Amino acid sequence: MTAAKAQLHLIHGASYTQREAAIAASLARLPGNSADNNAATDKNVVILEGLPDGQDILQATELMHISRIAPGCFCCIGNLSLRVTLNRALRQKPANIYLGIASDAHLDKLLLTLQDPTYTNLLEINAHTSL
Repeated sequence: MTAAKAQLHLIHGASYTQREAAIAASLARLPGNSADNNAATDKNVVILEGLPDGQDILQATELMHISRIAPGCFCCIGNLSLRVTLNRALRQKPANIYLGIASDAHLDKLLLTLQDPTYTNLLEINAHTSL
């Protein structure tokens, strides 16, 4: 029996805070994850590019892992920080992975990385949101 693929949600553009808020809203819409319901059962991972410009909206829990990666175009720095963070996240077997990136300037190259055979059996690109 094959394990289910993690659903990858790409959110890009706007400010760091706006991307984090959009991810929080999307997480709240997942079944069993309403703001006043702590009955979530699926693991979720959030990977955010950049540094918070205010108070963090999302907080890590037992079922939600958050990684914040220093700002910088993932493909221009060789995708190393993204690959390491993503590989660590995938070991947790999350149901959803939210990837918040600052710019869509090289989104096509990022998508190529995510469609690499290394990830095709582990990830399914589910949503692509531009803010």
